[in-house]
Amino acid sequence: MPPNTIPVPDGLNLRPAQPEDRDFLEALYSSTRDDLRQIDAENDFIEELIRMQHALQMQGNAAHYPNALQLVVEKLGERIGRIIVDFGCNEVKILSIAFMGAARGNGYGSGILRGLQQAAAGMQTPLVLDVMRSNLKAKQLYQRLGFSVEQTGPIEDRMVWRPGTDFLR
Repeated sequence: MPPNTIPVPDGLNLRPAQPEDRDFLEALYSSTRDDLRQIDAENDFIEELIRMQHALQMQGNAAHYPNALQLVVEKLGERIGRIIVDFGCNEVKILSIAFMGAARGNGYGSGILRGLQQAAAGMQTPLVLDVMRSNLKAKQLYQRLGFSVEQTGPIEDRMVWRPGTDFLR
């Protein structure tokens, strides 16, 4: 196993993102923004908008969560996703989790989330995330893993898992 990797279930490894991951991370973010591709505009404009959105997300994360970790998810040495997580004093917050299209729906996210639940349980702190209200598939996954909606917003819901909640569903 390469240095600085963390094994997780399903033969996955997590490792800190490196500068050479930049193109992959941009392509991954772009693959998650089908909503912006629905805009009635030139393709070049949309792609530039997606690049700008990605840069803004990363700047916002750095400003609000300066200690957050950006981890690349690998399967058999191939980059398939990434997770950004902040291990704070009062909570573990998942800022973002994403997988390339071919890796979606294979249960990899569940395995990583269960690992984060174990880490949060060890710290005796809640695991939290924000999910788009329209992302019903993700919300169902989080609910199956024991998360519940704590706050409802116009665009996103805050979901929380607390230690002691059964997450082995």
